[in-house]
Amino acid sequence: MKFTRLFIVFTLLLGISEAQTIKFATVAPEGSTYLKVLREYTDEVTKLTGEKVKFKIYPSQIQGDEKDVLRKIRLGQLHSAGFTGVGLGEIMPEVRVLELPMLFHTYEEVDHIAAQFYDEFERKFEQNGFIILGWADVGFAYVYAQRPILTLADLKGAKMWMWEGDPLAEATFKALGVSAIPLSLTDVLTSLQTGLIETVYVHPLGCVALQWYTRVKTMMDVPLANVSGAVLISKNMFDKLEPAHQTILREKGREYMAKLVRLGREDNQASIELMKKNGMEVVKVPEKNLQEFYNACKTAHQNLVGKLYSQELLNKVNASLEQFRAEKSH
Repeated sequence: MKFTRLFIVFTLLLGISEAQTIKFATVAPEGSTYLKVLREYTDEVTKLTGEKVKFKIYPSQIQGDEKDVLRKIRLGQLHSAGFTGVGLGEIMPEVRVLELPMLFHTYEEVDHIAAQFYDEFERKFEQNGFIILGWADVGFAYVYAQRPILTLADLKGAKMWMWEGDPLAEATFKALGVSAIPLSLTDVLTSLQTGLIETVYVHPLGCVALQWYTRVKTMMDVPLANVSGAVLISKNMFDKLEPAHQTILREKGREYMAKLVRLGREDNQASIELMKKNGMEVVKVPEKNLQEFYNACKTAHQNLVGKLYSQELLNKVNASLEQFRAEKSH
């Protein structure tokens, strides 16, 4: 007994801590770019911490959807995960401002706003019990349909899918005047096959990976929204790590997630080319028709004030975007 107490004191004096295993969940399948980069990140963290921080990764949605994963993290059954905007919004609704419909025109604009508001959102995530390890956006989502969508009337006349339980999607389609059919992600392909729905929105890589592209024929050339994402770890787990290990987790997280975003955008472009080779028609929306889409989407932005984010935050984002566009035009 005396020896045991002496050993504990000795190891504490030497700063030797027990190894921590972080249980990480993701919907990304094995072989995907997301999982490859994630493993690069976790392997380097393990190496740099002298194997004091290890990861157990649960891919392919085996821990359930994002709400299931979030519940398990809060119960301590999982510690970390990659979330899309839907999951992030369950933790901190304000972050959905990064996914407002037709807010961004280019990835440069996305990167500018994400970088500008990183510190503010980082603080808010921590206040809600999570540490952000890096943005992991999956790219622009486009509208895919059975027939060309050239006008807002075309979209209103299509049987549109909506991600079930997503307040942002609900507000968007309400403002657009579209009667969307709410379904879980796992029910979309079957519903396309049966004709319950005929129009979906998703990033190109997702459209290929989920096989939705086999059931649609056209793609609008204007992005509907940026699909944001991030890797988070529970503050409870993060606080168990040594300060030096926390720093490694954060710094390497931002580095590898930036790589993931870059490669993801390349994958999306490759997916568009693949779909085109398989008969997908990329439909150019006439310039004169775009304004009605933009006007309706701005209504959706405003309708979500007080529900997801404040008027102040929306104003800050819009002002920053206007300034950025003005500087780029000179």
